[in-house]
Amino acid sequence: MSDAEESQVPEIELIIKASTIDGRRKGACLFCQEYFMDLYLLAELKTIALKITTVDMLKPPADFRSNFDSTPPPILIDAGVAVLENEKIERHIMKSVPGGHNLFVQDKEVAGIIENVYSKFKLMLIKKDEHSKNSLVAQLSKISVHLEKTGLRFLTGDTMCCFDCELMPKLQHIRVAGAHFADFSIPSDMEALWRYMGTMYSLDAFKTSCPADQDIISHYRMQQGGKMSRREELESPSYTNSLPQQ
Repeated sequence: MSDAEESQVPEIELIIKASTIDGRRKGACLFCQEYFMDLYLLAELKTIALKITTVDMLKPPADFRSNFDSTPPPILIDAGVAVLENEKIERHIMKSVPGGHNLFVQDKEVAGIIENVYSKFKLMLIKKDEHSKNSLVAQLSKISVHLEKTGLRFLTGDTMCCFDCELMPKLQHIRVAGAHFADFSIPSDMEALWRYMGTMYSLDAFKTSCPADQDIISHYRMQQGGKMSRREELESPSYTNSLPQQ
């Protein structure tokens, strides 16, 4: 790509929530990571230039408060225009960001099997009983069976789409927070699902956008009315991305 072509590529800025631990690195906001991944894929294709800005929502800067009132990230800025609210951001990426329409695949089966996985996980965090764990396992099994049946690299094909950018951040939260708060682990015999997660762990779009384990844990601890200990806050960030031994 020539310098002239490079200069014609529009810059898209995505404002995301910062870590609740250090206020600087990426926070554990699912929608922030989903849209980060969507836009990162487009930046890899050089249809856009991507700028990521983190904002500490515990101490937001004055200009953020004056520009966006009390609207929390994610916030997308395109040609100086701010797009607020998740559904509008999604629609803007699909209809107005160059190349964005290619990410948004229509697939009712995939939409159905990933739809309830996060709500079942949240219920498990509250109940921590066998019934809620089994319900989550059943939902994860549907995803694994779909991947096994299709033999595809990703949910709808051999290239990533919006469904992958939605699902994988949730799987990471399930893995990290599920283990920490409910002694839950994704069954190792779900080979197709683990193969899928291994593929995602190898991709820059996921690695660049993924929050640290500590930030995922902090996210749910704050939802439960707790907070991280000083020792936990001082830990070096770690990122769980290992696969079970088959």
